[in-house]
Amino acid sequence: MKFLDEAKIYVRSGDGGAGAVSFRREKFIEFGGPDGGNGGRGGDVWVEVVSGLNTLIDYRYQQHFKAKTGMHGMGRNRNGPKGGDVVLKVPEGTQIFEEDGETLIVDLTRIGERFLLAKGGNGGFGNAHFKGPVNQAPRHANPGQEGIERTIWLQLKLIADAGVVGLPNAGKSTFLASVSAAKPKIADYPFTTLHPNLGVAAVDGREFVIADIPGLIEGAHEGVGIGDRFLGHVERTRVLLHLVSGMEEDVGEAYRVVRHELAAYGHALEDKPEIVALSQVDALSADEKATKLKQLGKASGKRPLALSSVSREGVEAVLRALLATMSGDEDEAAKARESERWQPL
Repeated sequence: MKFLDEAKIYVRSGDGGAGAVSFRREKFIEFGGPDGGNGGRGGDVWVEVVSGLNTLIDYRYQQHFKAKTGMHGMGRNRNGPKGGDVVLKVPEGTQIFEEDGETLIVDLTRIGERFLLAKGGNGGFGNAHFKGPVNQAPRHANPGQEGIERTIWLQLKLIADAGVVGLPNAGKSTFLASVSAAKPKIADYPFTTLHPNLGVAAVDGREFVIADIPGLIEGAHEGVGIGDRFLGHVERTRVLLHLVSGMEEDVGEAYRVVRHELAAYGHALEDKPEIVALSQVDALSADEKATKLKQLGKASGKRPLALSSVSREGVEAVLRALLATMSGDEDEAAKARESERWQPL
């Protein structure tokens, strides 16, 4: 299934049905009188969060959604039935904006949550409604009200517990594949990951969701490379895992580039708790590993972990550090770092 995290669609609720003009004409009934029924209400347009979806791809092939018109009223005081509703099914984490793309209508974050986007028009009154002592044989009825039409934007921000960021080829997808059942595309060239991936990781009997997004390069906030549009998918995470490849000549500069892009993007991403890890350490000698850990620690002001998704070195320590940070347990996070026998700089 292709990934799509943004879609523009047009929705219109149903018109109300018209009221009926009718009179009783039955044998042996001397005074028939009006008996026109009311029109039915037009169908509504709803949006509903369902499980099993993580993309808006359905709205790439269909962009117009119209609810049914209410049925017209009928004689013998029969009211028209309501028009059929339209229900737009979306994944959790979907935000709905007005046509300007900036005015937020609703943020849907829970499975089963529903929101009324456009209410159907009311049905018109039949002539029986207007009968009174003065006008006992009204010959008019109301038309139904028109439905509501609007153009909206759907934007998906994946809901995950932890997000993985870093430069291209920092080993983000390899890490996700090693700790979960996710199968992201992995190759030895930049920008292998073209869209976010989700995976469920487990450690010490506890599970949490990890989001991997395409790599950032310098100038991403200005549209360089893939840009920073996918950073929205880690806005909702509780902790960031910042991977810096051990293959980088200057790991400190690689760290600073990504941090600058996070700050330029905004939305408080630079303020999120962060676990820093030097990845692909299986390709480094012991001296190179120690030197680059020292450089990375100096640049980040944190104790970086050493990680190799291929040899599994440090993988569980990173998962434990993420889990401890998410739970707010600094002692556990410190123990996770110490389990790697990392020496203070």
